[in-house]
Amino acid sequence: MNDHPTQPPSRFAAWRTPLKRIGWVTLGVAGAVAASLAVYIGVLVKQAPSVGELKDARVAQPSKLVTADGQTLGFFQRDKQERVTLDKVSPFVIQALIATEDRRFRDHRGVDIRRTLSAVLHTATGDMQGGSTITQQLARNMFPEEIGRARSLHRKAKEMITALRIERVYTKDQILESYLNNVPFFYNVVGIEMAARTYYGVPAIELNELQSATLVGMLKGTQYYNPVRHPERALQRRNVVLSQMHKRGVLTPVKLRELSAQPLKVRLNEQPVVDAAAPHFASRARKWAADWADTHDYDLYADGLVIETTLDSRLQTAATRAVQAQGQLLQKVADTEWGQAALRVPGGGAASYTLVDRKAEPFGHFWRQNASLLQTFARDTPEFKKARDSGQSDADALEAVLTDTDVVSRLKRARSRLEVGFVAIEPLSGEVKAWVGSRDFEADQYDHVGQAERQPGSTFKPFVYGAALESGIGPERTYMDTPVEISLGAGGQTWKPTDMTGTSGLPITLRDGLIYSKNTITAQVMQEVGVNRTISLARALGVTESKLDPVPSLALGTSPVTLLEMVSAYASIAQLGTRHTPVYVKRILDREGRVIASFGAESSRAMSADSAVELIDMLRGVVQRGTGTQVKSRFGVSADVAGKTGTTQNNTDGWFILMHPNLVAGAWVGFNDTRVTMRSNYWGQGGHNAILIVGDFFRAALKEKLVDAKATFPPSRRPPPLPASAPLSDDVWSTDRPEDSAWREQREPINAVPVDESASAEDRANAPKTSAELDALLNLEAAGGRR
Repeated sequence: MNDHPTQPPSRFAAWRTPLKRIGWVTLGVAGAVAASLAVYIGVLVKQAPSVGELKDARVAQPSKLVTADGQTLGFFQRDKQERVTLDKVSPFVIQALIATEDRRFRDHRGVDIRRTLSAVLHTATGDMQGGSTITQQLARNMFPEEIGRARSLHRKAKEMITALRIERVYTKDQILESYLNNVPFFYNVVGIEMAARTYYGVPAIELNELQSATLVGMLKGTQYYNPVRHPERALQRRNVVLSQMHKRGVLTPVKLRELSAQPLKVRLNEQPVVDAAAPHFASRARKWAADWADTHDYDLYADGLVIETTLDSRLQTAATRAVQAQGQLLQKVADTEWGQAALRVPGGGAASYTLVDRKAEPFGHFWRQNASLLQTFARDTPEFKKARDSGQSDADALEAVLTDTDVVSRLKRARSRLEVGFVAIEPLSGEVKAWVGSRDFEADQYDHVGQAERQPGSTFKPFVYGAALESGIGPERTYMDTPVEISLGAGGQTWKPTDMTGTSGLPITLRDGLIYSKNTITAQVMQEVGVNRTISLARALGVTESKLDPVPSLALGTSPVTLLEMVSAYASIAQLGTRHTPVYVKRILDREGRVIASFGAESSRAMSADSAVELIDMLRGVVQRGTGTQVKSRFGVSADVAGKTGTTQNNTDGWFILMHPNLVAGAWVGFNDTRVTMRSNYWGQGGHNAILIVGDFFRAALKEKLVDAKATFPPSRRPPPLPASAPLSDDVWSTDRPEDSAWREQREPINAVPVDESASAEDRANAPKTSAELDALLNLEAAGGRR
């Protein structure tokens, strides 16, 4: 029996079971959601950059090229960027950045929860706002592919996770520094330093409040707020940034009003992407380093490697100065010889020469005598092509170009611009120490050291005489200085090499044949030694890339080669016959300064040391009493040096290579178009072309003690007898073709300097009549005389 009365059922009893079921379902759903969210977060965590990647990425910086003495040559970068430390950035930039982009930057741990929630609420009401902190923005800039830039929660979540990790790894200042170095601006500009230079022409440390506010304002939209393209928008945005700086206590109300009323004052300063110190050498080193990096799985754009090249910044400076100074003087020689204008002599006498204004008719005399050449060049101009494309006939288009004085003047100056190549190599190691590929990289980016192949003229002769020494022919072996006629085989053709000064009919030794650069003697030596032996020696010494035609005239340098090959070959001679391949990079260091690779030249025996010693001694004679005496007489180079001049057919190219026990340097001077040449023999007389550049360089190198003035080559085992009285060759006539003979019959006197016939009678009367007078003028100007 049940003693307790039965309780009536609760009114909620009927709901109890369904509620339990709902609760369990809800709990299950919540658990599933939580589990899914956990899985999702886990996936995000895995997708977001790891701590290791963050460490690499913060220091992810372009690898850089440096000289052997630590000077920066350039960077490996896809954009215009130059990294700077935070202490090299104006404090106004940092203040403007924090005040505008992330005012609680110093307080949060990578994500500003308050700002994020506020941004969500505003966005929900239709007012789009960004809630990213500086750290989150840095995460996007550092990992654009991993995080992306799409407006989605997925992207935002990865960004937040990455930002939290960044804050765990790096300090606030490190984050600011990395952000400011990686933030993109317009015009392919990356980082605050290059932005400051591009928009204001100053380094980042010198940015003032207005400039800082303008650049920080661009970060909201670099194209939309570009101060060059959209100055009104940029001005409004700049003033918003100034207002934010005022709110954070950076600017006073008075300062805010004063600055807000100021104009933008922005001017685009396009930043050069070339390596200013040695652009042609840097290009060669870049290619070499890129090949090495590909082979060894390094990223030159991100791994921050330091590529230590062989270049010496002090020697490079000396080379650049020599090329610029002497190149300008040689250009004046070219202008004068072409009759660009006369030279006025106010007081009379060579010492009183001064150059007159040549704007009236530049290069008149030369171009009037080469009208067909000018027409050919005119057909290569964009103006001619444009005229032809518009439907004009060839004749009408040509007339339109030739009657446009501005176009013609520009064309003449461009085509008749004298160019220069210079390179210096250390013979002991094969390391390249200086490299100037042109007079001005902006005007001519073609590399006249490693790319241009030109006829070397008489600078090729040492290979012929070296082959003779290797064959057992002694320096005192004599040859008759008489006309030479060499059969070319089938067809009865012959080659008749001649010298400008003719033949003497006297016996001349092998030594003096080289010292005085006698073509007739050189041709006889080649006949005795053989073309193949000469080519083999040239190849062994370093002329390895260019084609060498196996013909007799090769002895006089008719096969085009590069200056780099020639100087490398002379360096092998200077190293007593041991060849070292040219070296551009010495070491590669990682971002921590650890050496990860070292490099040296491959060496091989090219000729015997005994033969090399004798050949050096013969080339000593060139600078002591032969075609290269101006190295000593004009530039005062008193060290133990040996070298060779070279001038090619019709005075097209000028060469000079000088050997010192510590350094071998060579220069080429000429025109990009071989149809443009020097007109008079002044150009071809030994000391009036490339020797000026090499002499200037060595004078500076010795004065600054960059090479040892006391270093000497080994002495000859067979000292020469008293100097012979052989005539000095001008290194001009490498062949005897009918057109050459005809020109020689009609040429002006050897020492004559042509004058522009369109000049006034007074100017023509006062112009220098001989190369000696012109040389006096150039000596005066080189010494800083009156212009």
